[in-house]
Amino acid sequence: MTTNELVWRIAGGSGDGIDSTSQNFAKALMRSGLDVFTHRHYPSRIRGGHTYVEIRAAPDEVKSRGDGYNFLLALGDSFARNPKQEAYYGNEEVKPLTENLDDLREGGIIVYDEGLLDEEDVDDLDERAEEEGWHVYPVDLRGLAREHGREVMRNTAGVGVTCALIGMDLDPIEELMEERMGGDILEQNIEILRMARDQTEEKEFTHDLDVPTGTHDDTQVLVSGSTGIAYGALDEGCRFIAGYPMTPWTDVYTIMTQNLPDMGGISEQVEDEIAAAALAMGASHAGVKAMSGSSGGGFALMSEPLGLAEMNETPIVLVESMRAGPSTGMPTKPEQADLEHVLYTSQGDSNRVVMAPGTPREAYDQTRKAFEIAWNYQIPSIIIYDQKLSGELVNVDESFFDREPNPSLGATLTEDEISEAAHHASGKFQRYLHDPENGVSPRTIPGQKGGRFLASGNEHTPEGHISEDPGNRVAQMARRERKLNAIRADLDGRDQSNQTLHGDGDAEYGILTWGSQQGTVEEAVDRLNEDGHSVKSLGVSDMMPYPEDEVEAFLESVDEALVVEMNASAQFRGLTQKELGRYGEKMTSLLKYNGNPFEPHEIVEGFEASINGGDLDSETTKFVPAAGD
Repeated sequence: MTTNELVWRIAGGSGDGIDSTSQNFAKALMRSGLDVFTHRHYPSRIRGGHTYVEIRAAPDEVKSRGDGYNFLLALGDSFARNPKQEAYYGNEEVKPLTENLDDLREGGIIVYDEGLLDEEDVDDLDERAEEEGWHVYPVDLRGLAREHGREVMRNTAGVGVTCALIGMDLDPIEELMEERMGGDILEQNIEILRMARDQTEEKEFTHDLDVPTGTHDDTQVLVSGSTGIAYGALDEGCRFIAGYPMTPWTDVYTIMTQNLPDMGGISEQVEDEIAAAALAMGASHAGVKAMSGSSGGGFALMSEPLGLAEMNETPIVLVESMRAGPSTGMPTKPEQADLEHVLYTSQGDSNRVVMAPGTPREAYDQTRKAFEIAWNYQIPSIIIYDQKLSGELVNVDESFFDREPNPSLGATLTEDEISEAAHHASGKFQRYLHDPENGVSPRTIPGQKGGRFLASGNEHTPEGHISEDPGNRVAQMARRERKLNAIRADLDGRDQSNQTLHGDGDAEYGILTWGSQQGTVEEAVDRLNEDGHSVKSLGVSDMMPYPEDEVEAFLESVDEALVVEMNASAQFRGLTQKELGRYGEKMTSLLKYNGNPFEPHEIVEGFEASINGGDLDSETTKFVPAAGD
């Protein structure tokens, strides 16, 4: 945690414009020269229910949400349930204020809309504010918005008050407004913004919080993991997507749907996830780079077409966006508990690639790799990520995305090459030869002269006819398994690994993690080293085929390793012990699964308790000790 940072939380009800307001404010902070990182918390309701977005802004790179926050803008819940239901749900109208106080740092600022919220509804606010040194500013945001525009513009009034209190210039905010609005709506919003700023500046300030200052050498863009996946797919030549909406996968589907028509591509919303995966497979079979995806429950329905793609070796990319389960679970809360589901779902032995990016940059890079590998090796590739990575926004250099597109269909033959390839006496193309060294038997596209073959879900002969011959079965299984070995060798031989090592390579202790917790772990490692510990971390992205050499080297180099993940059953640690069981006694798990991602201090405290042999003083995280302890 740094003192030279703003961690601004805007809270209200679903439908109050919290998400759009926060995105615009984050972008304004970014354009002011700061690095930003957002964290979104929202209920599984269309309207109403406490929601907030947190923006952490600092002069240097920000990799994680912070430990608590220092500025609260509480708008109240305009769509709260009827007060008669308080016995079940409490006073929802005031929850954007009451449910955020525990995380507010000492000396923090509270601005609340007294046009909707009554301080009398908040128990002991004055006493707590005095004890914690909070600075409380009630402002009639609703009244100001109604008088000069519309009630929904109270968000704009809240931003104006914020800027006055932290000394932020309005220019980048007004520029964003001018890019997105026009006419009377623009004029009213700018008037409310300035008026809220001016009225606030007329009052006396007693706090010490100021907006940090910074600069960027390159033009910045604000992206999420969903943005990275979608743009990576588009740049790698994906021109077809089929899907059915399900939080949080819907973000990727929406971005693809918005962009594909301009690129000559097609997006199809279908009746269910079985149809979605099957339709994408059909497009791939016909010669188009295609993808589909869902979240846990929907991905479960894709098990059958996933197994079909493995058997008839149709390249496809699937996206699995985790949320807290089982079943519907907590649909809008992050968890990393679908790993085993994604690794092993479908019939028989699995032959697939699974990558778990940890940042929006990795989401872009690894999505491109997933497409490349799927089409080069004719195998399903799966991108697994969670609600946290899906929606959190960070700034990235615009030049990062300046890459060449890749329309290649991989190991697909031309008609000239087909004429020279192996054919059965019947004239059918031998699509599934037994003997390719890397397991890849080149394919043809329907309609190519001489390229006819059968694509069956049954075990089959080289030309695709159903076969239960034992020798053929063993040969085809061995060939499909050789693909994973070839893919692992391919990935290991590249200049850029999918695994991310952070910290001193000679460190005494290690922290192992996967997916979206990577940035939080890295910040924790930096703090631990500043406090005199000797720690490094490895963020692992390759789930299948597993990066055995890299993880083994990491575990071999440390005395103990803490494995950090968001689930109750230590699934990634279980995978690691399956692949590298001899290191089981070195690994202790730190787990969190209450619907909120880790904060850096929780990992710091967990690490220190682990190496000191102590217990966790926490209600939100738990240990699973090393094997043999």
